[in-house]
Amino acid sequence: MKVFTNIEKYDPDRPFKPWLRQIIVNTAINQYHKNQKKLQKTDLQSINHKPARNQEVLSGMSYDEIIEMVQELTPAYRTVFNLYVIEGFKHKEIADMLDIAVGTSKSNLAKAKKNLQSIVEKNFI
Repeated sequence: MKVFTNIEKYDPDRPFKPWLRQIIVNTAINQYHKNQKKLQKTDLQSINHKPARNQEVLSGMSYDEIIEMVQELTPAYRTVFNLYVIEGFKHKEIADMLDIAVGTSKSNLAKAKKNLQSIVEKNFI
């Protein structure tokens, strides 16, 4: 919706994709800050990493199914997951953007992955 309400600010002489990406990233950051009081910070050491039981499950999932599962994450985990995995930002960049510690960014990503693994197992295994 923000893209359409701000389309008059778009400069047609510049590429559209980076302009759109910036709106998406800024919206995610704004949403994160809006919900920051609800966020839980966790200790990275308390996370157990274990590989998925069935790697073939991922290849049988549609894009929409994956997006639905990502949407089930808490706002903090979803924001860090999107910025790191989808947008390709480094933890230091994410920490600066979200005004959090680098360790919190890493912890939120690890928790997001763990939660996604649980969601996948619940829905497909």
